[in-house]
Amino acid sequence: MYKIVLFFIFSVIIFSCTKLPNIDSDPLATKATKKLYQKMKTFSNEGVMIGYEDALAYGVGWWDEKDKCDMFTVSGEYPAIYGWDIGDIHKSENLDSVSFDKMIAWMGEVHKKGGINTVSWHMDNPITGASSWDKSQIAKDILPGGINHQKFTEKLDLAAAFFQKCKVNNELIPILFRPFHEHNGDWFWWGKGNTSEEDYIALYRFVADYFKEKHQIHHLMYAFSPDRSRIMNPSDSLEYLYAYPGDNYVDLLGLDNYADMRISDNDSINHQSITNFVKSLEMLTDVAEQKHKISALTETGSMGIKDDDWFTTRLYDPLMSSKKAQRISYILFWRNHSIEHHFMVYPGHNAAADFRAFVNKKEILTLTDLKK
Repeated sequence: MYKIVLFFIFSVIIFSCTKLPNIDSDPLATKATKKLYQKMKTFSNEGVMIGYEDALAYGVGWWDEKDKCDMFTVSGEYPAIYGWDIGDIHKSENLDSVSFDKMIAWMGEVHKKGGINTVSWHMDNPITGASSWDKSQIAKDILPGGINHQKFTEKLDLAAAFFQKCKVNNELIPILFRPFHEHNGDWFWWGKGNTSEEDYIALYRFVADYFKEKHQIHHLMYAFSPDRSRIMNPSDSLEYLYAYPGDNYVDLLGLDNYADMRISDNDSINHQSITNFVKSLEMLTDVAEQKHKISALTETGSMGIKDDDWFTTRLYDPLMSSKKAQRISYILFWRNHSIEHHFMVYPGHNAAADFRAFVNKKEILTLTDLKK
């Protein structure tokens, strides 16, 4: 008994003295944020976490039902990663009609259960009020010194107020924040061709600094996530790092990849897509490890999931074919909006059995694995 007590005391001392990792983007990061970073680093050595956008808010054929989740209904497992978006932050609901108040509550439940929250921002045009798909070239006007800089900071103030409300038992919830995603594409106002590389970097840095310095927000980790469709050579790290804000502003290196995940009737095209998918993840892992960052497939999926064995054959098998590729931290599928627009299975889906087989792979981590 005496030896057991000594061992317990010794273990507690060792654990309490373990130094939490620094957060590159924020020297003043909260303890909970450092723990989140450590947790993600740890689990990336155990397997790949999975999740999807708006998992608790709605699904195919339902909306805002307590504890409901298409992934859970099909597989008996909840996601490890939960994606949210704060587009239309000036309203009571986001661009996908999700209540911000309910979003905060769901994020709190996720955190209490050991899950991880990540937030993207389809920021509408701060000047015109049009959507993020408005291609107006506005960056110089909203940066410091620009004639519409105040309109930009007003948007940031609203986002800051949202982040400050994200609490559980009066403790701020650590969040992985993914601003200005897919910037190497031309479909958003902050994208390539609409905003210069120099101005994009300035925008990204300004947002991070403004949150930390103006609003004392220190519970965010920052993600960088270009789109694979605009990286012509999936092995080219220079293409990937276009408009990279810098190591002191980024904690996670991500990649949004839908381009390689579509299904084609042409076997040679499919083979090349799978090859490119693996190469892109190997490149991502290489860059992340060189920079001592976490890596992730920050968005992916095949709309409609028309292939019955998509999850095992198109995703799992290629991922597991490369020891380097499988070192990514997580995979986030996009949302389940409707029968016509969904990226996760739902009850009765043709790929439901395949998804259950996918989830049961030991390398695929769900909320259950994080709880353990």
